[in-house]
Amino acid sequence: MGNVLYVNKPKGISSFDVCFRLRKVLGTKKIGHTGTLDPNATGVMIILFNKATKANQFLVTDKKEYICKVKLGIRTDTLDIDGNIIEESSYTVPEKETISETLKSFLGKSIQEVPLTSAVSVEGKRLYQYQREGKEVELPKREIEVSDIKLLDIFEDGFSFRSTVSSGTYIRALVRDILMKLNQIGTVSELERTAVDEVRIENCDNLEEIEKGNYKLHEIGDLLIKRYKTVEYPERNDILNGKKLKLNSDEKTVLVTNNDEVLAVYEKDGDIYRSLRGLW
Repeated sequence: MGNVLYVNKPKGISSFDVCFRLRKVLGTKKIGHTGTLDPNATGVMIILFNKATKANQFLVTDKKEYICKVKLGIRTDTLDIDGNIIEESSYTVPEKETISETLKSFLGKSIQEVPLTSAVSVEGKRLYQYQREGKEVELPKREIEVSDIKLLDIFEDGFSFRSTVSSGTYIRALVRDILMKLNQIGTVSELERTAVDEVRIENCDNLEEIEKGNYKLHEIGDLLIKRYKTVEYPERNDILNGKKLKLNSDEKTVLVTNNDEVLAVYEKDGDIYRSLRGLW
């Protein structure tokens, strides 16, 4: 039986709330996810429970796809519609071509300043804690990559777009930078994560249906084999005991299988491979 759920998170609850509610459904306290969604955001969450939680560290490099709706004329302290309005102004929605070209200018790799409302730690404290305390702090920067971005629609008070970005990209911060380039103020009014790598929104079960017992379980190995090469090894106990192995591979990181069952993640160390994490 699998230990992975694909969940369509509803609006208005946190990622922690999703896990808390699923603990009751799944009858376990050992549960986690591969990426947080803000309370006002909806969409794909990959939930790992029981033995699948051991693989979380190997799933953090996924690409994510979002559909974002932007409202012009207001700026909030959280960069989304749930925050306190700190600035308002009149506006004119830019022309379609102007928005499209501006969006395209963000394709590729760039450096993004992490928003103050994030959970990134600086000197042992989360950034959102600095915000709550009204303290100033130098915001960290990180490299992100936008591999696809496209204007979807224009409204009387804003526009919407779809983007595919690297893990760790903050859409709120991306919108902040897009608006700066458009010489506009605005905020994220709606956000939906439509895909995490190959897991798309149409593959996900709604939280309420899951709580009724209507859901499909998935195998953690199905996610991992799309990211890492597999190497079959005949001695199961050697894998279970975390022994160093001589494997026929040149890959830096591999999944070691026995009878096609994914049992561990191994990393190349000279001429041999050492165990990074057992997954049984």
